[in-house]
Amino acid sequence: MSPRTRRSSSLFMFRRWRALAYVSVGLLLLPLGPSPMRPLAAPTSEDQSVTRKVAQPRSETPEGTSTEPQSASGQVTRTTAATDQSLQEQFIRLKSELVLLSISVTDQLGRFVTGLKSDHFTIYEDDVPQQVKFFSTDDIPISVGLILDISGSMKSKIARLREAVRRFIEWSNPQDEFFAIAFNKQVMLLADFTDGEVLLTYLPFLRAQGRTALFDAVYEGVLKLRNARHGKRVLLVISDGQDNSSRYSYGTLSRLLKESDVQIYTIGTPDPTLYNTYFEQQGIAILQQLSKLTGGRHFTVMGASLLEAVCATIARELRQQYNIGYMSSNTSRDGRWRRIKIEVAREGGKKFKVHARRGYYAPVGQP
Repeated sequence: MSPRTRRSSSLFMFRRWRALAYVSVGLLLLPLGPSPMRPLAAPTSEDQSVTRKVAQPRSETPEGTSTEPQSASGQVTRTTAATDQSLQEQFIRLKSELVLLSISVTDQLGRFVTGLKSDHFTIYEDDVPQQVKFFSTDDIPISVGLILDISGSMKSKIARLREAVRRFIEWSNPQDEFFAIAFNKQVMLLADFTDGEVLLTYLPFLRAQGRTALFDAVYEGVLKLRNARHGKRVLLVISDGQDNSSRYSYGTLSRLLKESDVQIYTIGTPDPTLYNTYFEQQGIAILQQLSKLTGGRHFTVMGASLLEAVCATIARELRQQYNIGYMSSNTSRDGRWRRIKIEVAREGGKKFKVHARRGYYAPVGQP
């Protein structure tokens, strides 16, 4: 091993053990490990009036846009690999009025469909066809929030949950950033925005106990993503879905989600022996709705041993999504909800299912 390699290895080990030391000190101060996030108060007017714009934090046109391959309609198309920095600029720095969609397409067996082109997609806004201006299948870095249930009902699944998170990070883009929120009756910030290797050092300290504040945890995760570095933002929720301790209601949470450009992937972990009971079914239904509303996908895992495989599947899917943008033909800046419908052309009679967010609120005021 060269001296440079040894120095790099030593520096990495030092940082890892320093993170472990910090967490260990935190455990001495707090029995549950991570420090609680700010106390959850009743929803404020600021919380419920998220800026009603599609999530494009930049208004200027990216440098080099005019040099991208374009179709006859002026559509920017990216299907070949490029530098991560240019991909990120292309994705988040286009005109502020561009509606950006991250789309997954699955077949009848739930398998992810790759290889589609821009002309396979037809996008409708309030039943009016829209013209695609941006299309990319590149693997761009994303910001991911892990929302981990550590309530008492997850006690027998914690070890598998740790390994599932490890598998998810292993299959993710190396340039992704992560944070983790653990929750029982409280919502706790386990790890702030960091890389996957550092986040993994916090997982051994998870302990399951207490009630479940699922809605509060997801709400805090969405707010946390406002400070994300990347334009594409995702929450991965692993829970049995049985909320019994939240201050925020499902209605309040769903309103926030409709105003936020965040995809939520959920993994339900019901008790197989109680799966047909009302409470277990209700928990799974809630997780399904969170994913459906935001354009993510839901997976129900009947055995904790399957968690790792599902997490790897989600990580791979996020790296292969279709990123599509269009300029709305509706120029009104009225703040109204606009429904989005996406159709995919069938090939050989195959039926595809599209997973994408269901709409957005129009911007308000002057552009």
